[in-house]
Amino acid sequence: MSGGTRAEAVDGPSDAPSAGMPGGGASGLRLRRYRGLRPGDRVAVVAPSGPAEPARLEAGCAVLRDLGLDVVVGEHALDRVNLGAPGPVRDDWQRLAGGDADRAADLQAAWCDPRVRAVICARGGYGATRVLDHLDWTALAAATGPAAFGPKILHGSSDITALHVAFGARLGVTTSFGPMPAGKVADLGPSAPGGGGPDDVQTLDGLRAALFRDGATVLPGVRALRSGRAEGPLTGGTLTLLTALLGTPYAPPPAAGRVVFLEDVAEAPYRIDRMLVQLLQAGWFDGAAGVALGSWERSGDPAELDAVFSARLGPLQVPILAGVPAGHGPRQRTLELGAPVLLDAGALTLEAPGGAR
Repeated sequence: MSGGTRAEAVDGPSDAPSAGMPGGGASGLRLRRYRGLRPGDRVAVVAPSGPAEPARLEAGCAVLRDLGLDVVVGEHALDRVNLGAPGPVRDDWQRLAGGDADRAADLQAAWCDPRVRAVICARGGYGATRVLDHLDWTALAAATGPAAFGPKILHGSSDITALHVAFGARLGVTTSFGPMPAGKVADLGPSAPGGGGPDDVQTLDGLRAALFRDGATVLPGVRALRSGRAEGPLTGGTLTLLTALLGTPYAPPPAAGRVVFLEDVAEAPYRIDRMLVQLLQAGWFDGAAGVALGSWERSGDPAELDAVFSARLGPLQVPILAGVPAGHGPRQRTLELGAPVLLDAGALTLEAPGGAR
């Protein structure tokens, strides 16, 4: 599919459930868009991946409360376990926010609670893929909400890409990719050290606009690696997680007809190249409408990265916009995965519509 091809828009109900997909799923491009928040809405902060630092979690929750939200925190958000069998916790080993079943229980309880309008992940790290097998997808689908009311929000980024992919495919809903309470959001409060700069203001304004559906969002890119325009539902997320899901029951649906967003952190250019090759060889990029590249924090020489992206993705012959301020890094704008976007590489913009609250 060449640049400028218009993909089918979203906003209606999802298509019929995909075969073999517990809880149903979206077999086509049509996803139900989440309902925007209103002041006073309850949001649940859960930790499906790594454990949150208590002070940072509280600082991030305070920012959410300043937005007018009623914030509750999942039971296991501050738990700590190591990757192996239960036992004494070693801080020099990788840690998770509780056992897999406990993290899944917090996530499922929040999604299935009719009082909760958004499930916000505390931080990334590692562990979301281990949660997927512990979720009751039939119960999650039943709790997603009637079309007249609109689904609630799943929000997070980085490792949470695994949940974005699974919720989009299995529940047929759009999700929110952006900064998290125990991560960047903790730095956005008025008392945060060094806070209040332009990057922080843009990050907070973008988060508010996305969660409350406060108008259309236009994200500026920095450079076009290939010119052109493309429209379609937005897909993708953190590159490492997309490749990790290939070959599993939770594999990301093909990107045909969609605008692909990619970002990552602390990955060397050769590893990024290897992951792109894996997705290309799997056929995942076939028919993609365009590509938006976010931040690649601590991922080597930007010139080498541009060379990698041009060499691997250029043959797709679709528009490629680099430098979109989303992902890891000082500017973390929020994107609605599954929602329609317009990518204009010539104008250096990625535009997403607003929506009814």
